[in-house]
Amino acid sequence: MLNQYMQQIEAVGLDLFFAAIFFFIGMAIRDVLNQGNVPKFGRFIVWLVLFLGCAGFVVKGIIQMTWEGSGIG
Repeated sequence: MLNQYMQQIEAVGLDLFFAAIFFFIGMAIRDVLNQGNVPKFGRFIVWLVLFLGCAGFVVKGIIQMTWEGSGIG
C-alpha cells in the first residue's frame, strides 16, 4: 500500500520541506534586520521580496496541480 502512494508522499514531503526552509529564511532575515537597525522602508522591501518569492512558489504549485489534473503536464 505504501508503494502506491510513494509519489504523493514524496510530493507532500518536498512541499513541507520548502515551507520549513521559507520559515527559517524568514526567521534569519528578521534577526538580521533587528540587529542591523534597518529603517522601516528597507524592512518593507526585504519582506516584500521574501513574500513574492514564497507566493511564486505557491502559484507554481497551483499551476502544476491544475495542469496535471487536466492532463496537460
